[in-house]
Amino acid sequence: MLNFEEELEKFQPSPDIEKVEDIVYGSSMTDVTDIVKELIKDSRSTL
Repeated sequence: MLNFEEELEKFQPSPDIEKVEDIVYGSSMTDVTDIVKELIKDSRSTL
């Protein structure tokens, strides 16, 4: 039978995954929220 606690102790995260996480979290990507904020700002300035 599988010992869950024992398996967790042996777990080592993949270095590739950690690199990707650093890139994704460290980048300043434009998301939908940023686009909506910019549209609202632009619409207010044209009124």
